[in-house]
Amino acid sequence: MAYSTLVSLERTIDQILNHNQLSISPHEKEHIISLDKYVISLRAFLENFPEKAKSLEARMRDAAMEAEDVIELYMSEKLSFNIRYTHWIEKIMFNIRYSHWIAELSRIKFIFQLRRARDRMDSITGEVVEIKNGIVIKDAQPDDIVGASSSSPRVPEAGKINMVGLDEDLLEIKAWLCGDSRQLQILPITGMGGIGKTTLARNAYDDPLIMEHFHIRAWVTVSQDYSEGRILSDLLDCLKEFDKEWKNEEISRKSNSKMAEKIYKILVERKFLIVMDDIWSTKLLDDVKRLFPNNNNRSRILLTTRLGDVAAYADSSRPPHEMSLADADQSWNLLRGKVFGCQDPVPRELETTGREIARSCGGLPLAVVVVAGLLSTVSKTKTSWEEIAKNVKSALATTDGQVQKILSLSYNHLPHHLRPCFLYMGGFPEDHENKVLDLMRLWIAEGFVKPVASQSFEDTAEEYLEYLIKRSLIIVSKSKSNGKIKNCSLHDLVRDLCLKQSQEEKFLVHVKGGRARELKKSMKDERRISISQFDETDSFASIFSSTIRTILYFQDEIVSFGSFRLLRVLDVLRVEYTSSRLVPAQFFELFHLRYLAFCCNDPIPSAISNLQSLQTLIINNIFQFADLPREIWNMPQLRHLCFLPSIHLPYYRDGATLSLQNLQTLGKLSDVVFLSSLLDMIPNIKKLSLSYDVHVRDLLFHNLVHLENLKLELTDLREYAYVHNLSLPSSLRKLALTGWGRYNRYLNIVGPLPNLEVLKLRQFGFEKQEWITRDQDFSKLRFLLIEQSNLKHWNSEGSHFPLLEHLLIHSCWSLSDIPDDMGEIQTLKLIEVKNCKKSLADFVKLIREEQQNYGDDVFEVRCINY
Repeated sequence: MAYSTLVSLERTIDQILNHNQLSISPHEKEHIISLDKYVISLRAFLENFPEKAKSLEARMRDAAMEAEDVIELYMSEKLSFNIRYTHWIEKIMFNIRYSHWIAELSRIKFIFQLRRARDRMDSITGEVVEIKNGIVIKDAQPDDIVGASSSSPRVPEAGKINMVGLDEDLLEIKAWLCGDSRQLQILPITGMGGIGKTTLARNAYDDPLIMEHFHIRAWVTVSQDYSEGRILSDLLDCLKEFDKEWKNEEISRKSNSKMAEKIYKILVERKFLIVMDDIWSTKLLDDVKRLFPNNNNRSRILLTTRLGDVAAYADSSRPPHEMSLADADQSWNLLRGKVFGCQDPVPRELETTGREIARSCGGLPLAVVVVAGLLSTVSKTKTSWEEIAKNVKSALATTDGQVQKILSLSYNHLPHHLRPCFLYMGGFPEDHENKVLDLMRLWIAEGFVKPVASQSFEDTAEEYLEYLIKRSLIIVSKSKSNGKIKNCSLHDLVRDLCLKQSQEEKFLVHVKGGRARELKKSMKDERRISISQFDETDSFASIFSSTIRTILYFQDEIVSFGSFRLLRVLDVLRVEYTSSRLVPAQFFELFHLRYLAFCCNDPIPSAISNLQSLQTLIINNIFQFADLPREIWNMPQLRHLCFLPSIHLPYYRDGATLSLQNLQTLGKLSDVVFLSSLLDMIPNIKKLSLSYDVHVRDLLFHNLVHLENLKLELTDLREYAYVHNLSLPSSLRKLALTGWGRYNRYLNIVGPLPNLEVLKLRQFGFEKQEWITRDQDFSKLRFLLIEQSNLKHWNSEGSHFPLLEHLLIHSCWSLSDIPDDMGEIQTLKLIEVKNCKKSLADFVKLIREEQQNYGDDVFEVRCINY
């Protein structure tokens, strides 16, 4: 993984040369700059001549890693020394002559080691020059540039999964789900990995007919590494909207017995559909049977599994639904749709080769989809496609690991800068859903992301992700209200490829079981470690080498942490550091740390300001009592401050000169009483979340010219919200208002916003229970949610929402209809009515019938629990 290590080293050098807290001598700076020239040269060679660089990649990687270790260890020592002896009394007490001698010795050692690393790079650069002298430089093709082609396939939405060849399977599943039997029934879907079991189950689960047929639907992904607690927690998370008591509770902190009891009580009086995806054990079926009552109301359970014995054990009264491999035509139709779209014609000269490629994938849809993702990024010429066809045939020439070899083709054709981003996905547990925002922040902290032109790190990271999705290497599992990606995941077989490549390239070690003594041997010179299962938590510190830069920890306990001076990424969010188990002091000595996510109950110590490289800070304060120190304002590199569920920010008097110029995300903050001063200190904020349980007079945001996403929550529902003045910037794209009451004039401020695309109104009280919209309001609104509102009369015209695509009305029991003109909005794709009057559901169904009569087959209506 030479490219990622060179980019990482380049960024480390840039950060150190521009770090205010580091005093670097001119001599030290000269040596660092001379090294940087070699780094830039080698990176450029990898970008321009990836095929020619293969023989040198391992040496480039090792040389870059050595140089980075030398630089970061030395800077860590300097920072530690400066912080320890900053107070003048300590300096007097400490032997100044002795300290100077130590510092000089350390500097000499640093220069010597840096020269040695530079000499290694100089040797490699000499070989690069010889290679380049024998190459005719060719112009870069647009296909090699992320985002260069406007005709590349659109990133798919979650749930919009290609169903080529599965129509009959889907009809059979739907017929069973809506069958006459009143007994609780279980249907297993079985077949080999990658054949489309989850795709079939997901399309049935999201079908509008099925959504209307069942009162409750819940989806839980099991996987091989399941735990009963996680299964119960995931199930209850899907069901909590049906129980007011637990709706806002932290579910994962409940005991298994209490969660099981609650699930049963929620389901016992309702017709339900439960999907349990990717089951590997009959024991799980025994564990969960008690959760699902048989009420003779036509409830159903749908399972997916690769194992025939698990399918037979689930329900021996009827055979499972066995999925077959795709035939040649189905494979070609799937590949053609992925590459060209279902409607676009295929160039005649490519069809023969394309059919040959599809046929070579052996009827496995996953292999077809991944190869199609590869074809989408190469030039659409006969020569390019024939080369891909030859590689696919080569992969199938042996019987061992055929699928993995096909998947490897797509990885081997990835641009160098995207490979580490892809391999990083293997560091998360099987079937783990990644929050895209956190994933991109991790990539940035690792140094994988190199912005181009005037782009931000975040925008570039988003392009990287979209490219990997277009390659069909990453799956979109959930989309945001504005259509962007919210969560993503990997297919099990693709994750296996990640783990295999990561091991071969010494990129990341995934720990799943094993003892400390055995693991320690495999940790030498490793950079990243992911732990999903490790029994000896008291030996946690003993297994790592000094080179570790990343720890992703997915267990709930660490007894001893240890000291890892060069850490950049530390994610221990699942470990509960309460008052009886304090946050380790070592956290605040990790001077190179860029990403920190942890759980805490006590006030955050002022020592957090030692982390001057920190970009992302995520804190889960268990009991909502945690406060931040004032020193948080002395951390200029911060880009994202995220608190779960909320936190108190320290007061700073008016006129404070401190500011966080790089801060883009902040929230959720509770009861900010110095709002005007706060906003002055975060001039470039893009995403802000505020919560108040007291009356607030003024909420003035008009000066935040970069603000795109704003959440305002008024949690004291005993009285109506009381806000005298509200102002919003024209840059706003997403707005969520929760707990606002009887102030329709707020919507008169929101309506004219020129860029607003998403509006969510929760627990919003309309004055006189009426909403009258105005001409030219909501001109760009695409998504509207009204939830738990007293709205009774809605007077509007379709022209007031000219671009609306999604209208969601949830738990609005006073509303009987919506404006007739809503159905005439040409862009409207979906109306969803949930937990509302039957009269409202009947009204929107009439709108659907009218649109179908006009030939609009795209428009969809969902009526759930009415």
